Amino acid sequence: MKRSVLTRGVVVGVALVALAVAGCGNDTPSNNPSGGGAGNEFTALSGSIKGSGASFPDAYYQKAIEEFLNVATNADVTYKAIGSGAGKKEFGSGLTDFAGTDSTVKDTDGVATGSYIYIPTVAAPITVSYNVSGVDGLKLSPETLGKIFGRTIKKWNDPAIVADNSGVTLPDKNITVVHRSDGSGTTNNFTRYLVAAGGSGWTLGSGDTVAWPADTQAGEKNTGVAQLIKQSDGSIGYVDFADAKESGLKFAALRNKDGQFVEASLAGATAALEGAEVKDDLTYNPLNAAGAATYPITAPTYILVKPSYTDAAKGKLVKGFVKWILTEGQALAEGANYAKLPTTLQQKAVTTLETISAA
Repeated sequence: MKRSVLTRGVVVGVALVALAVAGCGNDTPSNNPSGGGAGNEFTALSGSIKGSGASFPDAYYQKAIEEFLNVATNADVTYKAIGSGAGKKEFGSGLTDFAGTDSTVKDTDGVATGSYIYIPTVAAPITVSYNVSGVDGLKLSPETLGKIFGRTIKKWNDPAIVADNSGVTLPDKNITVVHRSDGSGTTNNFTRYLVAAGGSGWTLGSGDTVAWPADTQAGEKNTGVAQLIKQSDGSIGYVDFADAKESGLKFAALRNKDGQFVEASLAGATAALEGAEVKDDLTYNPLNAAGAATYPITAPTYILVKPSYTDAAKGKLVKGFVKWILTEGQALAEGANYAKLPTTLQQKAVTTLETISAA
């Protein structure tokens, strides 16, 4: 499969010449990659569309929708965070006009082959959040992390955790593992990371759901996991960056591929994006990326759109809204605790979006 690399300022093909003139060498995506008149393009939009899916990007999407509707005052856009798995099923059943997902479509998701296009939007760290009284600045190697979530390490003062945290006093306390109860792209990306980096301690595979051990706890959506961690001393779980910060959780610094312990941050996520390879369908994988500054559990997220819409008004509004996210809306990403797309990927996504037909 043909691939390209997310390198800043690279001109990507004849079809992107006009885009690259505006974006080449600039890390901030152009507000109007297709030329003049962006304000008129968006203000003229009208109608109503709805989407559902991943909770991972929900904080960004809600802010983006709010700002978009200040421009497109005759439009109505709603997005319901119900998890990537449920969102894909609703989209495949024709219940929504677009879907949010942090994981790629599988045969079991109820979405027909050829009925969707991936449009990347933003990216963010998945934190390993924890609640252990008296312990700050926790560090974890990927092998230790895999054993914790695989339940072969069950005490906070286990020698493997102690080895990662020289000079830190760790309590003789049971570890409570918290995970998602719903089908989740956050789970998919977290477990894919453990498959790639967790070593022999991780044996549960990867997916939107996995067969978690019986002695773990489950919360619905990222907010549910965050709440369980917050209320239970001795707990650890995986939570998107925005919800972890909103909940005031502590999160561990993880040892990355270059051997550096790095705490979750937008700078670490951006570093992970820079070298990620992009497939022809615009999916990409920044997990466990090389680089001293990279945060190793950096996850992409996508909007699924249809290649064609029989309702012309809905199709035009979907295209306009998603294009706004890829252009003006990128400026909102950092304020909502997400990393914006590298310029070349943003440009490719706009070009792909223009192939959608609405008739």
